[in-house]
Amino acid sequence: MLRAKFILYYAVLTASIFVSSCNKNVEEAPQDPNLLKNAILETMQEWYYWNDQLPTVVNIDSYGSNEELLYNLMYLQYDRWSYLTTKDDFEKAFTGQNAGHGVGFGLNASNELFISFVYKESPAGQDGWKRGWQILEINGQPISSYKTNGGYNFDLGENRAGISNSFTFKLPDGSTTTRTSIKDNYQANSVLHKEIIEQRDKKIGYWVYNSFKATPNLSPTRSVEVEETLKYFEEGSINELIIDLRYNGGGSVDVAEQIMNALVPAAANGKLMYTNDFNPVKESLNDSYNFERTNNLTLDKLVVITSRGSASSSELLINCLKPYMEVTLVGEQTYGKPVGSFPLSSFNNVLDQNNVELVPITFAIANATGQAAYYDGFPADILAADDPSVNWGNQEDERLSAAISYLLYGSLGTTSRTKPFKSNWQMIDGFSG
Repeated sequence: MLRAKFILYYAVLTASIFVSSCNKNVEEAPQDPNLLKNAILETMQEWYYWNDQLPTVVNIDSYGSNEELLYNLMYLQYDRWSYLTTKDDFEKAFTGQNAGHGVGFGLNASNELFISFVYKESPAGQDGWKRGWQILEINGQPISSYKTNGGYNFDLGENRAGISNSFTFKLPDGSTTTRTSIKDNYQANSVLHKEIIEQRDKKIGYWVYNSFKATPNLSPTRSVEVEETLKYFEEGSINELIIDLRYNGGGSVDVAEQIMNALVPAAANGKLMYTNDFNPVKESLNDSYNFERTNNLTLDKLVVITSRGSASSSELLINCLKPYMEVTLVGEQTYGKPVGSFPLSSFNNVLDQNNVELVPITFAIANATGQAAYYDGFPADILAADDPSVNWGNQEDERLSAAISYLLYGSLGTTSRTKPFKSNWQMIDGFSG
């Protein structure tokens, strides 16, 4: 039961905000304001990965909220991710049940704002919005009027059904259109794009994967989207794969394993995938997991498109496959989160009865060679810029172009137009403001 709840997520980057990382609308017990705080402290002492760094004396009365207490318990040298939410909101996040317009925003090299991706079942997806549409105005105001010191604040309101905003776009053909979108509940898709690119003598699979989300109500925990995508590539007889994780902030370890078991070479079947490590109180839970190869994909190489938004389970996939196959990173250095968590309300009656979900860092993961402490992320082998002005699969995309060039020629080639630059801001629908 415990195993199925493992998640690897990161909550907030300085430059990026991702969907469903944390929701702090936590119910408090009115009868005793310290009851929940004591439950949080006791649970942290039992489960927190860095529990040896917790303060020896904690004055519960000195903290005005549960969130303030948790923050002051966190080992901030490494921990940027522990959070509180509700049980329902955690489950919705884990399975991609969102509310909002359902789009991501990002800047190109000229600091023009574009839609970076769209969830197909969201209000924006149902209205036909696409990656590559330039955003000129929101609610009748030019984008420049929303600029802040740290990026942009569009003041889009709460993420709940019924909130309306208007957007003026410049489309790839040069025309403009104004669309009104009303926020609603929707099921997010993790697979944003898939296709098979045939060039020279190669069949290259291209898979844009946005989050390691589990399909709701399935046991064992897995993703039907992933199953369908792997079947598509297997039936297409691909011999190379580009998996695009540039916006993928993590998710279910079970789903990450599902993908890794399909991609790993046959020679690695049964070999060590990773080991996990808990705090000394819970060291009996330490365990190792081996590859159980599925599908019939035979890949010569794996190219992973990355950015500073590629974190947690995205990095787990890279780290666990590297000992067994050639994995080349194209794009930017990844985020750096080698630790994970799972919800703890089921282990504490007070949290459970008050609908408070505590999700602190509880374990670390090492690959077959023992690599574990990659808090600075994995550097890209080939630097390439993100360009949200072109749609998925368009080889004008610098990162896709660089990945294909590497697979075809072993390098970028003399005609590469890749112009690396550091992504400075992006926002993914999921928080107000």
